[in-house]
Amino acid sequence: MHDLVFVIDADVRRRASITYYLNNNGIFAEPYETIDEFVRSWSKSGIVLIHDDEQGVSSLVQQITSRHSWLPIVAFSEAPLPSQIVDAVLDGAIGYAVWPARGELLTKTLLEAASRTGAVIASGSRQALATARIARLSRREREILAGMAEGLSNRLIGGHLGISPRTVELHRSNLLAKIDARHSAEAIRLAIEASLPAFEPSMTPANANSQQSAVGAMLVN
Repeated sequence: MHDLVFVIDADVRRRASITYYLNNNGIFAEPYETIDEFVRSWSKSGIVLIHDDEQGVSSLVQQITSRHSWLPIVAFSEAPLPSQIVDAVLDGAIGYAVWPARGELLTKTLLEAASRTGAVIASGSRQALATARIARLSRREREILAGMAEGLSNRLIGGHLGISPRTVELHRSNLLAKIDARHSAEAIRLAIEASLPAFEPSMTPANANSQQSAVGAMLVN
């Protein structure tokens, strides 16, 4: 693995331990305390390994794509819940690691991320360009785009997410503008090229109740 790994973590002890481990196992790592610190000095290609705190992945994606660029992002935390991993992927991460944990698992995750990135570059960066455009979207907009890619109607998407069909339509219009797509078919093509995760909305008690009501109404109609 020849890529730099940029480690972003506000916790100095954890940041130091993960950087020390990587550097002593043949993976050159540079530590950063914050996303802003990383962005100010970032001038190389590589992989970003960021601690998965609240909005960390989505904030980093916004910073990177605002510069019309793309970098593979791997998130990590100590004991992630499955829903936390799903959220990180929806926000733009291409991998997830656990730290502190067995170091070889972290190394494997980074190697897989590097391999996937290399494959994207070798294929002409088409996926990378699509990924950069999709990364402009919010998590909700990504969920709606994933539903569009599966051929779901606004009503069905809204039923799953606990929002109205009109709200879905507004999100669709916004996401088309954000990714410079002329129509829904182009947005769906980008979603496929970017390997957007399947439509699996995370359920909360509030939108679970809304979904039951919406599905019930559809059955009645």
